[in-house]
Amino acid sequence: MEEAGPAGGGPGRRGRERRAAAGDPRAAEDGAAGGAARPRRAAAFPPGFSTSEIKNRQRRHCMFTRWKLQQRKEKLAAKKKLKKEREALGDKAPPKPIPKTIDNQRVYDETTVDPNDEEVAYDEATDEFASYFNRQTSPKILITTSDRPHGRTVRLCEQLSTVIPNSHVYYRRGLALKKIIPQCIARDFTDLIVINEDRKTPKVLLAVPHEVELVRRGKDPTEHIPEIILNNFTTRLGHSIGRMFASLFPHNPQFIGRQVATFHNQRDYIFFRFHRYIFKSEKKVGIQELGPRFTLKLRSLQKGTFDSKYGEYEWVHKPREMDTSRRKFHL
Repeated sequence: MEEAGPAGGGPGRRGRERRAAAGDPRAAEDGAAGGAARPRRAAAFPPGFSTSEIKNRQRRHCMFTRWKLQQRKEKLAAKKKLKKEREALGDKAPPKPIPKTIDNQRVYDETTVDPNDEEVAYDEATDEFASYFNRQTSPKILITTSDRPHGRTVRLCEQLSTVIPNSHVYYRRGLALKKIIPQCIARDFTDLIVINEDRKTPKVLLAVPHEVELVRRGKDPTEHIPEIILNNFTTRLGHSIGRMFASLFPHNPQFIGRQVATFHNQRDYIFFRFHRYIFKSEKKVGIQELGPRFTLKLRSLQKGTFDSKYGEYEWVHKPREMDTSRRKFHL
């Protein structure tokens, strides 16, 4: 009884290989015939096709994979067709549609600041940060930590002291904030930054970093006063937070140092970056990140000096009440 199959040099794959090695011209004909029979056309699914009607799980998964592949091919073909039409029309082509994102679909906030609003201008001229912007007060920053800080927190404090001019690092040594704040006022410190720890991860008072990365690429920052960029702080609360960050830096930047500190707000997350821009030519400019980098999330805002027991809160983040929509932002 013979075995079924191409063992003896029949039309199978092994037989074609043997005949090709022997120089038999029939191998090319068989290969062409076999190659013509292999391609399978993807099944065209009807418009109302739904994989949920298929009871068999493996069959359902297979059909869903084929359906997704067909959808991807149709989308790519439509994109290529639209590109050819735009190239054919040239300057007469219609403008590209703006893609929908969470940022441009943001729910309108009634406290959004109008640059020409007289009430906002008056509030900014009389708030607690007005003396900094009028250059009547020079900021002097005290940076401290929690008790027994770890190495990562110590390095963050040291790097912050190189980023913020006229800042000084002092370790906590078991003192309570109620005792530290009067000493700061007596020594003419204008701001206090407390960096606590949670599972050996640095946490900044009032604004909690979700991500802290200590970056030192290239040279260290110089002692020049950097420029400040505040981006996308659009509401009244956002303006207050932006002015608070800006008050940490003197308002006479030294442009010769080419250093920039950026606070970028996106979806209520504040990203901090510190760069130096480098002129490569008259038209090209590169940037060099100096670090550190971290992401902040506002939890609360108090009036006056921080007091955990009797402090008056201007704003408190309440997730169950405020985070009902992904398109609702507060800064």
